[in-house]
Amino acid sequence: MSKRKLNRRQTWRAEKIQSEREQRSQKRARNLSRQVQSGELSSEQLGLVICRYSKHFEIEALEGDDAGAVHRCVSRTNLGTIVAGDKVIWRAGSEQTGVIESRIARTSILERPDNFGNLKAVAANIDQMLIVIACEPVPQPNLIDRYLVAAELMNVRPVIVLNKADLIDEQNRLPLSKLLERYDALGYKTQKIISSRHQTPDLAELPNLVDQRTSIVVGQSGVGKSSFINTLLPNAKLEVGDLSPSTREGTHTTTKAKLFHLPCGGQLIDSPGIRDFSLWHIDVLQLQHGFIEIAERLGQCKFRNCQHELEPGCAIRTSVENGTISPERFSSYERTKEAILEQQNR
Repeated sequence: MSKRKLNRRQTWRAEKIQSEREQRSQKRARNLSRQVQSGELSSEQLGLVICRYSKHFEIEALEGDDAGAVHRCVSRTNLGTIVAGDKVIWRAGSEQTGVIESRIARTSILERPDNFGNLKAVAANIDQMLIVIACEPVPQPNLIDRYLVAAELMNVRPVIVLNKADLIDEQNRLPLSKLLERYDALGYKTQKIISSRHQTPDLAELPNLVDQRTSIVVGQSGVGKSSFINTLLPNAKLEVGDLSPSTREGTHTTTKAKLFHLPCGGQLIDSPGIRDFSLWHIDVLQLQHGFIEIAERLGQCKFRNCQHELEPGCAIRTSVENGTISPERFSSYERTKEAILEQQNR
């Protein structure tokens, strides 16, 4: 979709609004600096990062009389990247503001390369990954596999969620069933749901999946992640977009990762929709450990340095040939391996 061109007045107006925002931001930062110097900030306390907006953060107070309140904070320099799900030590200022003093060690971190080749942290301290797919746009098995690799390497529980189950018909029923059966056979949890603006939702099993967990919702654009969160949390009021009429692909509506508390217990972190999730920042051995059916056969090949390509006595290739390892999954592994090696050789 091409970007809408702005006329001269619209461009001037957009630049003026951006300038005003920057001035307000700088004024808040100066005010907080003054409070730091004059000792007007509160004592240090524990907080939870709800969302990051450029250089500002929404921090939820986790203790004291202000517990549950959200403050707009800035961060001390040299603290590293801070993202939704991080726990931090911070000081409260006036008018629901504050300063982040330090970041607490993480239990997990989801990262992905950005468009410039740099690693970008997405969310922290998650223990479950909800990989949302849908009937439309058509699921991409290799994208699902890459998310599964990331989940395995982070040691978090992955769940594959088929949204828009009401759109299952005679044409897509068989390929969707085969796709889910492939992951069921590996021991991965799969779940069908309906979260739609246009009909009664069906999320009966979701509370049991998310209860007392911190889950990140991931998936390609257009699979209904925002609708899913809006159904669980009507007050979230996330923007929902339709599929492109020409490509039947999703449009980006979520631009920042944001954490939500669930009434049933647990937390959800919404993540920006993407059409690609690269793994070039890991090596081939890590990739092999991310494919669990390959990982459990490592060390069984005839040669210790087996690359699982054309070597004789390869336990992995033998398992593919006798159907113990899905040919589709092994093909996905080879495709991902090729992409990693190609990117790292650049």
